[in-house]
Amino acid sequence: MKKLLSYFSPAEYALWGSSVLLIALSFALFDRANYLTLCASLIGATSLIFNAKGNPIGQALTVVFSILYGIISYTFSYYGEMITYLGMTMPMAVFALVAWLKNPYKGNRAQVTVNRLKGKEILLMFAASAAITAAFCFILDAFDTANLVPSTISVTTSFLAVYLTFRRSPLYALAYAANDVVLIVLWILATLEDFSYLSVVICFVMFLANDIYGFVNWTRMRRKQAEADAPAAGEASSSGEAAPSGETSRPDAQ
Repeated sequence: MKKLLSYFSPAEYALWGSSVLLIALSFALFDRANYLTLCASLIGATSLIFNAKGNPIGQALTVVFSILYGIISYTFSYYGEMITYLGMTMPMAVFALVAWLKNPYKGNRAQVTVNRLKGKEILLMFAASAAITAAFCFILDAFDTANLVPSTISVTTSFLAVYLTFRRSPLYALAYAANDVVLIVLWILATLEDFSYLSVVICFVMFLANDIYGFVNWTRMRRKQAEADAPAAGEASSSGEAAPSGETSRPDAQ
């Protein structure tokens, strides 16, 4: 129990606690009816703090959140959000869960090995993102999706986020932060028609804060992993032995 309680830092407990508190207060003040929204928001906030630690539990919770958020999006005809989360974010979270479990840092299942993307992969990622965005624009228009432009932009940022999460890049958090900004705009527009959706706006404001922290912590994790692996690389070099390629413990090898 002591080890479990010390897993998160005081700052991380404060971030998660304030997120949960504000989500609960916004529900009590502005909603008090859509308990599915409350449940999804609490699960989402919890998944983000685990994701920020590089813990696969975060991806398992993301699967649950995606299902609930897809249902919520359907209630306001945000079909882009529904299709994106049920058809892309949820399955990619499953793939990410498998990838994170297969790449623990030095056998530590509570922390994934941080990866560094190469230039060619980044170019291919953006090309795929552009193609998916173009395709979804027509699909969402055919579904008569509310607020088409921000819904389409949300597809773009969501794809980048889930891909970068699967590839274990710290940039995943920045992509999710960009997606949070788009979703804040989307649900503000929904709130103008139904004030109860203000609780969803506050939810994504807290998600934005968590994703910014996620990027900061993953950057710190990458630096610490690189520093920890440096002596091993130096010893191999001094002994005349080449460091084996494809080592799981090297952040840039995956």
